[in-house]
Amino acid sequence: MLYKSENPHGGGVYGRTIKLDFSVNTNPLGTPPAAIRAVVESAGLLCQYPDPGCGALVSALAEREGVPEACVLCGGGAAELIFSYCLAVRPRRALELAPTFSEYAAALEAAGCQVERHPLRAEEGFAATDALLEVLSDTDWDAVFLCNPNNPTGQLLDPALLEEVFRRCRRRGIRLFVDECFLDLSDGWADHSLKKYVLEYNGIFILRAFTKTYGMAGLRLGYCLSGDGALLSAMSRLTQPWNVSLPAQAAGAAALGEEAFLAEARALIGRERPQLRGELEKLGFTVCPSQANYLLFWSPKDIFQPLLERGILIRDCSNYRGLGPGWYRAAVKLPEENRSFIQALGEI
Repeated sequence: MLYKSENPHGGGVYGRTIKLDFSVNTNPLGTPPAAIRAVVESAGLLCQYPDPGCGALVSALAEREGVPEACVLCGGGAAELIFSYCLAVRPRRALELAPTFSEYAAALEAAGCQVERHPLRAEEGFAATDALLEVLSDTDWDAVFLCNPNNPTGQLLDPALLEEVFRRCRRRGIRLFVDECFLDLSDGWADHSLKKYVLEYNGIFILRAFTKTYGMAGLRLGYCLSGDGALLSAMSRLTQPWNVSLPAQAAGAAALGEEAFLAEARALIGRERPQLRGELEKLGFTVCPSQANYLLFWSPKDIFQPLLERGILIRDCSNYRGLGPGWYRAAVKLPEENRSFIQALGEI
C-alpha cells in the first residue's frame, strides 16, 4: 500500500463523493458477468490457499495468446510485474518515452537504473517518429520500455516503426519491454502486438493485464509473455508464492471466454471516442489523436477542481514527464456518462 504519500495515478475515489470516474481507463462496460460469477463462487473456497502456479489460468492464457505455458507468468497486477522485471533484469541504462506511464521509471530507479527519456512533441500529437530510431542507434542501452498504445496519449506506435525498433533491439541485444495493457481495447488490437516474437527473441517482454480489458482493477491481475524462462524464474522468486489470489485466478479464467463482451466494448469505444473528441473540441480544448479508450487533452483553464465539485473525477496529467499544467486525460465511457461529462464541462 502507499504509506504517507499521495496517489500518483487515477482512481482517487476514496474519501470523496464521486459520481463518475473518468480518471481510470477500464472497460466502459465494466466487469464481464462471468468473471463476477466466478468471484462469487470462489467465496466458499477462501479458507484455502490459491494455486501458487496459477495452473488453470496459465493454461487458458497460453491457449488464448498462442504461446507455450512456459512463456506465461501471472502477477498481482501489471505494476507488480513491472517491478519484478526491473529487479530481475537490473539494467544499467534504460530508455522510455515522455510522456508515458510513470511506473516504469519508478521500478527502474528502485532497481538502481539510470532512466533517460525520448521526448514526444505536442505539435506532432505526441506520436513516436523515426527520431526514436536515431536515439536507439546513438546510445548503448540495456533496455527500452514502450507502451503501445501509449498512456496517457492513446497513440499506437506505427507498426513499421515498432517492427524496426524490435529489429534494432534484437540486433544489438537490447531488452525490449512492451506494455500492451490497453491494446485489447484499441483500434489496433488484432495486428499491433509483438507477442509473435516471444519465441524468436528472448529479449522481448510483453506485459498484459485484466485491469483495463476486463474491468478488474480491484482484483489486481496481470500477466506477461516471455521466451526467457530464466527471467520468469527470477521474477517469480522476487514475489511471494501466493501473489495472485484465488478469486483473481477464477475471475481471470472466466473472463478469457468473454469474447462477445470484448467485441461489444470495442464497438462502443469506436463509436463514442470520436463523438467525445468532437464535443471536447467544440468546447475549445486541444485533443490529442487517440486509438485507445481514453483521450488526452489540454485546457486553458483549470477544470479538475470544478469537475470534482460536481462529482466527476478526471486524470490531472501535470505530473507526467513531458506534460505539465493544463493536460488532462479522460476515459471513454458509456454514452450517458460521456454526455454528463460534456454537460458539466459546458457549465464550467
